[in-house]
Parts: sequence; C-alpha cells; structure tokens
Amino acid sequence: MNHDTSLSSPRALPRTPGAELPVVTGAQLRRQGLTAAQVSERCTPRGPWQQLLPGVYLLHTGPAGGRERLRAALLYAARPAAGRRGAESGHGTSGTPGTSGTNGTGTTGAAAGAEGAVVTGVAALALHGFAAAPPVPALTHVDVLVPRTRRLRATGFVRVVRAALPPEPLVVDGFPVVTAERAVADVVAGLDAPAAVRLLLTEAARDGHCEPAALVAELSAAKLLGRPVVTRAVELLLAEGRSLAEERLYAMVRVHGLPEPVWNVDLRLPGGPHLGTVDAYWPEEAVAVELDTARAPRYATAWPPRPVPRGSRGRAEPGPGPVTHAVWREQLERLGVTVVRLSAEGLRESAERQAGVVRTALRAARDREPASYVVVLPR
Repeated sequence: MNHDTSLSSPRALPRTPGAELPVVTGAQLRRQGLTAAQVSERCTPRGPWQQLLPGVYLLHTGPAGGRERLRAALLYAARPAAGRRGAESGHGTSGTPGTSGTNGTGTTGAAAGAEGAVVTGVAALALHGFAAAPPVPALTHVDVLVPRTRRLRATGFVRVVRAALPPEPLVVDGFPVVTAERAVADVVAGLDAPAAVRLLLTEAARDGHCEPAALVAELSAAKLLGRPVVTRAVELLLAEGRSLAEERLYAMVRVHGLPEPVWNVDLRLPGGPHLGTVDAYWPEEAVAVELDTARAPRYATAWPPRPVPRGSRGRAEPGPGPVTHAVWREQLERLGVTVVRLSAEGLRESAERQAGVVRTALRAARDREPASYVVVLPR
C-alpha cells in the first residue's frame, strides 16, 4: 500500500473528532514516515494533495468542503506540544486537550486536535443551526477563539479571535464550538448595520438558540451594550424574549390542565401600597407566578411606609428603601401569597415539569391558613 492510500484512510490517522476528514498536519505526516520533501512533492499542482494552511494538508485535490475547512482551521490553531505542558488550568484546556461540554443532544467528548482553539463567529452560528449563517458546507471563513497569550496570526480562511479566558467548548457535530450566545456576541462585534444586528439577536431568542438574559450578559461582557446599534436591538430582544416567555406560560397552563388564573395583575393591600405585578395569579389559592426574564423586575420599589401611631401628629415614616426580589417574595409570603418563579428556559425545555411545580403550589394552598386579603387589579 502506498503513502497516498494509507494516509487517506481514517485508520491511519489519530481517532479524534473530525479525524475521518482527509485533513492532517505536517507532524502527523512525519509520524507516518514522510519527509518534508515527499510532502512537498505530493502538494505540487499535479500532485494528489494540497496545502490548505501552514502545516495543514488536504489529502485530495479540488476545493475544500466546509467541514474540511473547520478541521483545518482547528489543526492550524492547535496549541503546539510545548504549549500543552504549560496550558492554563481551570479553563478546559489543560490535562485532556479541549475538554468539552455538551451540545443540544447531550453529546460529550474531547475535541482533541483543537488544543485550546474553539470555533466561534459565523462558523459557530452555522454549527448551531442559525438561519442567518450559511450552511456548514458553504463556509468560506472560520473564526477560531484562542487565549490572548497565543502567538497566532490570521491566514487564508482562518480569522483569529482572542480572549483572556476562553470558555469551555461545547461539542457540536464533532467540533469544539462556543455557546450560541458567545458566537452571537463575536459576530455582533463586527456588525455595523442595525438591521443585521436586530435580525441576529431576534433569531437567537425567537428560535430558542439562547435565552435573552444569557445573550445580554454575553454582550455586556464583550462591552457591546454601549453601542447605540446594539442598545436598540437589545431593547427589542428583551421585549420579544418576554413575549415568548408569556406565550409559553399561557400554553403551559392550558396544555397541562391547570386552572385558569388571572393574567398580568397588580397586587395591593386594601387602601394600601402597591405590592408588585405578577404574571399569573390564582386568587382563591393565593398563588402567584412570576417569569424570570431579563426584563427589569416588576415588584414594588419600596416597602410600604411605617404606619403613624394613632393620635400622633407626626408624618408617616418611609419604609427601609428599595426591596430586592428576595425581600419582595418574603413580604408576599408573610401575607400568605405563594410566589412561584419560572424561568423562560424552563418553560421552553420542560413545560411539564414547570406545570408540576405550579400544581403542587396550588394543592399546598389548601392546607395552609387563608391568606390576607389582597386587592387584585388589572395592569
């Protein structure tokens, strides 16, 4: 068997994600016994191979496919052997190379060959299935995220993105890739057109690629929220994200047979202060549901004023000031109102489980003391 045949066979290459692709490094070829001169001979215009990137070779002629470009980019950006011994600890790049996370199907594994490089940008969006990105076979450029300390230059179809603390990768379709929200942030950093930014953020939330709160946190970490084009798009994103969460909450109640609540109401004490706004409320059971979204909280901004003793000429003293969510929840529960907080992600991923939580709270209400009288007003 000649070298061309043996090196084109997956059995001749290390078994790592993407190794079934005919893309190898010069080091792998040397381990197969080929000299630099022999490799160069095979990469001539009439030869059977071609050099895609410095030190990275494609074992066939003709254009490289999208997956082959991804594999080549990761091999090019791989940390050298000496770098592995001094790899940063605690960020998924030491010990086992390219320690992975999980993808949407729970796939885990080590993206060996990535060695500290992770796919991001448009290529990551393509792997996550964004309609705004070209399909993987049509990728012409690949962005790789590497530690800021790496001396690596962009070349060919590879663009380099640097980070002080690269995230642990997910493994999607066999490739180490950043989360959807990180990929969106890296793409938004290079966009100036308001329509393009809005389209990308809207798709991320609408199609369930990531939760609005996580996306806003990533944009904030990337210091992008100060850009007017991003600020406006985020406002629309949060509005749409909350609307989607409300639709899922309505569906959860009806699909899973919960009693119909009153929706989006204000709670007040009789003749007293505003206690806050809840997304759903069951008056007989005194159970409230609040959606945990990135939108600003809608609970009361301050405690009720302290009452003035009867016969006193003094004025009512203000309460102790703004309340946190925990304090607000404690205040309502002291009045006998049970507050159930549901996340947008939970409603999307496990509506049946969330319905069970609410059903349990409704049943438990029958065994406790009646709640204080609370006025329920439409918002």
